[in-house]
Amino acid sequence: MTDDEIEVRVSDNPGAHRYEATVGDDLAGFAEYRLVGRRVVFTHTEIQPQFEGKGIGGRLAAAALDDVRARGLGVTPLCPFIAGYIERHPAYADLVTSGGAHNS
Repeated sequence: MTDDEIEVRVSDNPGAHRYEATVGDDLAGFAEYRLVGRRVVFTHTEIQPQFEGKGIGGRLAAAALDDVRARGLGVTPLCPFIAGYIERHPAYADLVTSGGAHNS
């Protein structure tokens, strides 16, 4: 099975203030955030060691950013992983609001 064939589910867990990526019944990673007005401030992304290097982080970032866009919100990527993802995928650059990709 290739990394692209791994079934990853990403969902918002508002109670925990994070988007979660699951593979089967396992939590593979998460992207923590704070909701500040109409902005989602991403603060930390973590992928569990056994899932690193399988593209799950990128799929988590894309799904989270797609959800933010669908909700009509902006993004402040304080988390270096999310900031880097946006830099590598400029289609998401329009979501970045005050705070920018490099400012805290």
